[in-house]
Amino acid sequence: MADPAFLRRASDGVTIELRVHPRARRTALECSGDGGLKAAVTAPAEDGKANRAVIDLLAGEWRLAKSTLSVTRGAANRDKVVKLAGEPAELAGRISHWLKEHADTHE
Repeated sequence: MADPAFLRRASDGVTIELRVHPRARRTALECSGDGGLKAAVTAPAEDGKANRAVIDLLAGEWRLAKSTLSVTRGAANRDKVVKLAGEPAELAGRISHWLKEHADTHE
């Protein structure tokens, strides 16, 4: 199975490109129609609150330790890059599995 369009493998983990919607009505993570990843968080985009909420959301959805995730680009923007530290193949497999399960439940 090919990696999702929003995922890039590196030697020490993977990076995820996503679009964040702060101050949303509910917290949710979904794949958009064009293959991008979208995160909605209830936290406001001030003092890093939305970034922390995105880390919490990704860690919870993918069952990862929060300490392995960090926003590496776009801390003050809606478009972000998040680094996930760990074994790239294992992380990519975990995310691809989540994506398949998520797609199956929303069709």
